[in-house]
Amino acid sequence: MENSLKHCTLQLCLILILPALCYSQTYVSKAAYYNTADGMGNQSGACGYEEYGRTVNNGEVCAVSRRLFKNGASCGGCYQVRCRNQGLCSQEGVKVMATDHGEGNGTDFILSYRGFAKLAKQSSMAQVLFAKGTVDVEYRRVSCRYGSNIRVKIHEHSKYPDYLSLVVTNQGGASDILALEVYEEETSSWISMSRAYGAVWDLSNPPNGDLQVRFLISAAAETKWVQSERAVIPAEWTVGETIETDIQVS
Repeated sequence: MENSLKHCTLQLCLILILPALCYSQTYVSKAAYYNTADGMGNQSGACGYEEYGRTVNNGEVCAVSRRLFKNGASCGGCYQVRCRNQGLCSQEGVKVMATDHGEGNGTDFILSYRGFAKLAKQSSMAQVLFAKGTVDVEYRRVSCRYGSNIRVKIHEHSKYPDYLSLVVTNQGGASDILALEVYEEETSSWISMSRAYGAVWDLSNPPNGDLQVRFLISAAAETKWVQSERAVIPAEWTVGETIETDIQVS
């Protein structure tokens, strides 16, 4: 797979919000597909998104290789994937979101049925691609362009007040979330949460009171902490509760 990194080309991209609004390198790899009853995503994906992982981005999602998955740091990342068969494939390709981990037969991507179909130049050509099973592709990391902010959901495995588990969504697509911390007022210190798996973070015996949250974001060559006054978990949090922050990253 490392050999594919030698086939990168540079493209110009307009930087609007953060330096990682789009990634400038295009790589060569392979993509396959998986199917579900409705052609959308897998709600039991390794990122822990559940139903959100099935329907987000109109079901145009993917599982990525271990190298791209990065132990879950790239969950929610978006990729522009384009098939290299000019006779069958569209020039634009498809933008898919990483919601799962999976690889095989030299692939970096296993696309949902809907996502894989979008690679075709015309809908009538999609079945030819499906028959091939695996296709050569070019890809680059891009912004998902949600137009909304990072959300934090209290995961169903949480048990108030002894165990807090969070799943992070709407991270932006071109940036990785490397760490997550909550602020303890009593000691005036930040406490690290552990990555349980994928986009799910947890903490045993969390501090009492409202908990401000901050994220360590990796955007291209830049790594920085981002936080806001609205990124707060209420003192009496409940399972299933969703907090929409005012933090927006690319």
